[in-house]
Amino acid sequence: MATRVVAQPAAILRRGVRLGVSWQRLVLLAPALIILGAFLIVGIFANLLSAYDPEEIVLIRRLIPPAIQEGGSWAHPLGTDNLGRDILSRVMYGARVSLLVVVICIPASALIGTFIGLLAGWRLGWWDRLLMRLVDVQLALPALLFALLISVVFGRSLLNVILIIIIFSWSGYARLVRADVLSLREQEFVISAQASGASDQRILFRHILPNILNTIVIMATLDVPAVILIEAALSFLNIGVAPGTPSWGAMISEGRNFMTIAWWPIWMPGIAILLVSLTGNLMGDWLRDTLDPRLRNVR
Repeated sequence: MATRVVAQPAAILRRGVRLGVSWQRLVLLAPALIILGAFLIVGIFANLLSAYDPEEIVLIRRLIPPAIQEGGSWAHPLGTDNLGRDILSRVMYGARVSLLVVVICIPASALIGTFIGLLAGWRLGWWDRLLMRLVDVQLALPALLFALLISVVFGRSLLNVILIIIIFSWSGYARLVRADVLSLREQEFVISAQASGASDQRILFRHILPNILNTIVIMATLDVPAVILIEAALSFLNIGVAPGTPSWGAMISEGRNFMTIAWWPIWMPGIAILLVSLTGNLMGDWLRDTLDPRLRNVR
């Protein structure tokens, strides 16, 4: 009869340390995990969790303060804006906009940049020069003016925001992947694969790509707060989502005209942006430390 081996707690703990995980780090990451989990849940189930229509205008309840302030009401825990719209509901739906932008833009940018970086780093020659000049052209484009041009020509919409972010995000992945490919192509396992007659596609996707996935995942994680901030900035400048769409940046833009008499219309979405951005950066740093063996060995 086969004997089943049960892992001892000490062995599990040593394995966790090798993977860059410790109870101390998990305790420090707990608030970040809670905030990011709440962001995901609210973004997905905003229509079920919100008590009001985020676009419903009721002027008789305009600029009601938060419940914790004198004159506030628990019917509107975070207060209302200048048009009487419930801020909590709008923050929830704004999380959905930010989540949608993150889910679409980061994978698309990573896919485009990874493909171009692989091709440039492996082919070299005129392929490398052509693709890297394309990256240089993209980096030279003034992002804000380009976004303004798209907004004027095609109008304000979430689709335009997504396209703008993808256009100006893929180049970072391309340069990073190209650098890794240039390093890996000189390794013995790649040279052995070439000597055995493996095709370029097999070498790239079977041998090189798995060795740079950690780098791509880490960069994608660190891009989460950046993408959220870009979307908020475009909406704040009125060249982002369509008017009336609940977006954190648009809420701040609308509330700034009343900041001397009502602080909550800009503070509530601003706090949401701050929390999600900080926790996203924290999770990205932890993931980088965990997946990068060079940083793991330093500890």
